[in-house]
Amino acid sequence: MLIFKDNLEGSTFKIFFESIVPIDIKQNVLTIQVPSHFYREYLEEHYLDLLKMTLRRVIGPGARLEYRVPIGAEKMVTMPETHTKNYTNPPAPVSSEARINNPFAIPGLKKMDIDPHLNPEFTFDNLVEGECNKLARSAGLAIADKPGETSFNPLFIYGESGLGKTHLANAIGIRIKEQMPNKTVLYVNATEFKTQFVDASLYKNNVNNFLHFYQVIDVLIIDDVQEFGGKQGTQNTFFQIFNHLHQSHKQLILTSDRPPVDLHGLIDQRLLSRFKWGLSTELQIPDYTTRLEILKRRAYRDGVQLPDDVLEYVAKHVVDNVRELEGTLNGLLLQATIDRKAITLDLAQASIEKITKRSRREVTIEHILQLVADHYQIDKEQILSNTRKREIVQTRQLTMYLSKHFTKTSLKSIGIQLGGKDHATVLHALKAINNLKDTDPRFRMELQRFESQLDFR
Repeated sequence: MLIFKDNLEGSTFKIFFESIVPIDIKQNVLTIQVPSHFYREYLEEHYLDLLKMTLRRVIGPGARLEYRVPIGAEKMVTMPETHTKNYTNPPAPVSSEARINNPFAIPGLKKMDIDPHLNPEFTFDNLVEGECNKLARSAGLAIADKPGETSFNPLFIYGESGLGKTHLANAIGIRIKEQMPNKTVLYVNATEFKTQFVDASLYKNNVNNFLHFYQVIDVLIIDDVQEFGGKQGTQNTFFQIFNHLHQSHKQLILTSDRPPVDLHGLIDQRLLSRFKWGLSTELQIPDYTTRLEILKRRAYRDGVQLPDDVLEYVAKHVVDNVRELEGTLNGLLLQATIDRKAITLDLAQASIEKITKRSRREVTIEHILQLVADHYQIDKEQILSNTRKREIVQTRQLTMYLSKHFTKTSLKSIGIQLGGKDHATVLHALKAINNLKDTDPRFRMELQRFESQLDFR
């Protein structure tokens, strides 16, 4: 396994090789157990050369590999040969006696044609891979090869706004349509789903119709599922749809601006537990190398040649998310077109400085407090209270830490403004956050997000 680990990207090794269990070795035959036939087919299709090389190196010439699949593993599904960029769905398999309305269609139309609602720009080819999205992207490609047949069902993609959740979800749907045109794929935002449900239940009294429509989908993509929060009727209906599709080995892809654990209190526990059945994967803020590659790809796609120093400057100074990065590039191109000037480093610096002056506001303790409270979905009053609950204490310490680093306020004043705490309490908070930063990678990533929001680098 060490050989595979040394020759593969970390996410690929984790997804496709960590689950392999050596069973037996006799003479020149190694027997391994894989979770499913899908795994066996995927390994042979994508890593056959590496497998052969490793076997010859470890066992010797003439080495062979045999697979064992546990009883009950999913049956292997043969991929269609057809490849097309036609993203339309075939007519849904509804019996002639059924009367199911399409909630996306104009009332009165009887034909059950379902538009996938996929954005043709959001493909895997246009999705730059980096450490920020490698695991999610690898899982998405595996799902696109075998929708509903992998252990990544549902795929739950989470991350802050503008990091590419919608892009990745659409890319999976597009790849499935390219490889399997007969699959019925549907992308829908959670807000639109809620509107359709309300329309069906309040105005048309047609909830069963609504349920039946969604139950014929092969690949259902729901964007921004946090919008279901507090909508019990919508959640109950989606619970039924989820169960039906999952039991029928249909693929579910969900996106959210926060991980499942942070949806407690917003989403019904039954539904929340199902969100955790498959794979939950986070999209993170792209690093400098990834941001630079995104800019290069975007400029190439738009047919624009930009000097390297301009691209590097933008990649270095626009750090929050992909959407802002591309928006800055668009603004720069527009300004150069209007002013009829060449795009130079000076122009880029001036343009970004204008954006910075418009968007940056003075960082205050109140601003930091609101930022932390919004992120963790808690009231500011709880942070300022004297409660000793661990999660509240940590948010209070984090607020103190950020206040120390992003304002010129004294430790004494920070303590007074954050609940009347003393100087020693603030010092202890700084030490606690530094310890967490050094020992907890997940917390360190959260801290970096706060820092990027507070400091335009």
